[in-house]
Amino acid sequence: MPGAAEVLVVDDEPELLSYMETLLTVEGHHVTTSASGLLALQRLRQGLIPDLIFLDVRMPGLDGLQSLREIRRIRPGAQVVMLSCLSETRTVVEAMRLGAQDYLTKPFTRESLDFTIARCLEPGYASGTSVPASCLTIDELRDGRVMLAAGKAMSRVRALCEMVAGVDVPVLILGESGTGKEVVARFIHERSLRAAQPFLKINLAAMPADLLESELFGYEPGAFTGATHAKPGKFELCHNGTILLDEIGDMPPVLQAKLLHVLQDGQFYRLGGRRSLTVNVRVLAATNIDIKAAIAEHRFREDLYYRLNAMTINVPALRERKEEISLLLKHFMARVSEEYGMSPLPLSSSLLSACMSYSWPGNVRELENFVKRYLVLRDEREAVAEVEGLIRMQERIRPVSRLTVSEPLKSVARSAKDAAEIVAIKDALETTKWHRKRAAELLNISYKALLYKIRQYQIKPQTSCD
Repeated sequence: MPGAAEVLVVDDEPELLSYMETLLTVEGHHVTTSASGLLALQRLRQGLIPDLIFLDVRMPGLDGLQSLREIRRIRPGAQVVMLSCLSETRTVVEAMRLGAQDYLTKPFTRESLDFTIARCLEPGYASGTSVPASCLTIDELRDGRVMLAAGKAMSRVRALCEMVAGVDVPVLILGESGTGKEVVARFIHERSLRAAQPFLKINLAAMPADLLESELFGYEPGAFTGATHAKPGKFELCHNGTILLDEIGDMPPVLQAKLLHVLQDGQFYRLGGRRSLTVNVRVLAATNIDIKAAIAEHRFREDLYYRLNAMTINVPALRERKEEISLLLKHFMARVSEEYGMSPLPLSSSLLSACMSYSWPGNVRELENFVKRYLVLRDEREAVAEVEGLIRMQERIRPVSRLTVSEPLKSVARSAKDAAEIVAIKDALETTKWHRKRAAELLNISYKALLYKIRQYQIKPQTSCD
């Protein structure tokens, strides 16, 4: 626990001021209270130099955000913690963008208060799990998600998005599953001249090829059995807007040719139609596959790649931007607790340390699912144990020992792949106590794929848990 600190508490509720003054004084801190933002700024101008400021979001007169802007100008080195209600998540996001280091959701526990003080006052906090305000941008999107850039990698991505948003060209977004490619696409759309028009996402891997064409381009009556009336496709519905073709690498070759035609002149035919339709749609495409390899293997058209590749944006994996983990944990905790109608839980130093040590192969999506489990189960020790188990599992998966060179190369590769998969699957099942759906999430594969591999490799629990 850090030593005594100079603390300023700013809130218009007398009961809260008295409560915090009592708690902090007992801990040995020197406490100054202010019932408004104006009074707080006056004391700062008169020479008060607090180490830590607790600042209420909602106050009459000068509110929390207005006060924070002035505090940053008068005392740029002070650590600021916002005090907010669950309904003020958007304001908290804006406060973090303006340089607040943390937040507490009212009503908060003494443990949450102690932990927040310890984190904010520990040496190196601002350059460790937090991010300097000058390096942090948080943009909230209309669907409630955020575009977070807290380091060089994502700052470059955001800058590219800003640059390409106003230029009406296709964009190819690359990155591993769960890195936030859809968030990047939505950010581009909301920064573009089409922002007031529709944004539609189509997952090309989630739909059978025979249904995908009608879904994208629509159909006419009689086009197939059951087609009793005309139906517009997603391209028509998205006229003047932006369409995200997710998992573009899984698009059937026959539809790739039709998409190329749309990109070239904006025209297409409905399934079973005789009249050419013209649309004005901006196409964004995303994939987690190696496009160059797919082209070499004739699974993806090279001419379509060059049409989509007017600009390419690579979204880095979460393990390459660990400075964002603590901020994402806070964001997900605030958003999911509001969504579930539950009180948010504290993020202790042991939990944060475990999360920072794990590489998160499922990226941001895996991190969000972890927060959901923690919030529902409400057991911090279990949450820490889960992450530590995942870390141990990763450490045990080492390159497979050298195989005999007398085997054909394909056999060597297949044997190495099978051996590595068996180790990973067994560890995931043991970590989740044979909870197959959670194991599938950890492995970043579908539940059906995991069941198939369990049967394929004849993996069985040492003791029955069913």
